[in-house]
Amino acid sequence: MIDGLLELARRRLEQGGGADALERRVERTSVAFEWGRLKAAGVTEEAGVNLRVLHRGRVGVAGTTNVGAENVGAGDAGAQHAALLLDRALASAELGEELALAFPSRAKLPRVTTHVQRTADASLARLIEIGQFLLERLTREGCQVNVAIERDVSDTRVANTAGAEGAYRSTGVAVSADVWRIAGDDVLAIGDAIESTDLPSEDALEGVVRSITSRLDHALRIVAPPEGALPVVFTPAGLSAVLLPVTQGLSGKAVLQGISPLATRVGQRVFDECFSLTDDPLAPGRTASRPLDDECVPSRGTGLVERGVVQRFIYDLETAARATTASTGHGKRGIFGKPVPGYTNLILGESGDGRRETWRELGGGLLKGINDGLLVDDLIGVGQGNVIGGAFSHPVALAYRIERGEIAGRVKDAAVAGNVYELLKRIAGLGNDARWTGSRFTPSLLLEGVAVARR
Repeated sequence: MIDGLLELARRRLEQGGGADALERRVERTSVAFEWGRLKAAGVTEEAGVNLRVLHRGRVGVAGTTNVGAENVGAGDAGAQHAALLLDRALASAELGEELALAFPSRAKLPRVTTHVQRTADASLARLIEIGQFLLERLTREGCQVNVAIERDVSDTRVANTAGAEGAYRSTGVAVSADVWRIAGDDVLAIGDAIESTDLPSEDALEGVVRSITSRLDHALRIVAPPEGALPVVFTPAGLSAVLLPVTQGLSGKAVLQGISPLATRVGQRVFDECFSLTDDPLAPGRTASRPLDDECVPSRGTGLVERGVVQRFIYDLETAARATTASTGHGKRGIFGKPVPGYTNLILGESGDGRRETWRELGGGLLKGINDGLLVDDLIGVGQGNVIGGAFSHPVALAYRIERGEIAGRVKDAAVAGNVYELLKRIAGLGNDARWTGSRFTPSLLLEGVAVARR
């Protein structure tokens, strides 16, 4: 479909110009259970083409979802649509930024399995069965249960006028469940989710059940929150506030904007020696994995932090050109708008880790030895405000008090605060509960000296 579009661009662009394009089609099947009953089930389809041009030294972008039966670049109607899309991209370039953008040439792509046929073939009835299994296992007196399942089957193709191209088909299944308990003015919601390219096994679904029920059991008793600079265990789900400033600081875009605290720290030890961070687009079974990025750059693992030492930043083609370096294969684009740097599968731990999920006790074995502290599973307001400097201060949505090495109960009306860059200099422990939460693979972390306050 995009071949005709790029061929038209070759003919119309002046010497020194170029273009790349992405075409993506997604079929999404959704099932939702609310308050224990099937609420909705259906299928939607999305498709579109994004075109970027380099014309007279300036970059322009245009997108379209008008990619029906006539197809962009195929037949008379398709040729007309392709010409209109190119016209819009060229008009955008007239007002675009000047940039010495170099499109990659053809290269060998790595092998990575992104498509599982049984996932693509799964019927709506099979997806409903998954939801019903969770409903039956999570039903509890006085609680309401919600379950959602989404299955995606997508086709992606990327190509450019320099001869690079790549295509892959992918599948993805996301299953989430949450249990609500309302008792007077106490509203408790506890959930969990898993996602993969394959349908979840019964063991994986049982893991979700164990995860939710164990946290729910601990949450039924409410205790007073502790106060002071305390040891705090952040679960894999609760780590967002800790890792978000780091991932923002490791983006080449933030470095170019002059806002990254890590901009001048490459080769320096910034974090504890046990802290390593990798982005791996070739991780098996993950929905964010891919053989190439959305700009035709072949995928490869990128070590961002190794044993506490900052190694490199992520770049797409544009940020790499502005930084006079090479793209790390992190170009990410939608149907409308230009590509931006984006992570795939973030992995906290040594590169040799098996990355197998382990369903362990809450806290990953880090609670022993803590006389008084906090276990944080969810925070309110993560991502709001200017977090790149590392400072955070958030009320807890779900947290537990630790007393004499055990969970004493759930705390309410508490908040945690600190500076990520200071706290990650002295990591007191990594849990044995490493797991995927979305596209992030992490264990629990024990951090010393986190400020805990009552609200």
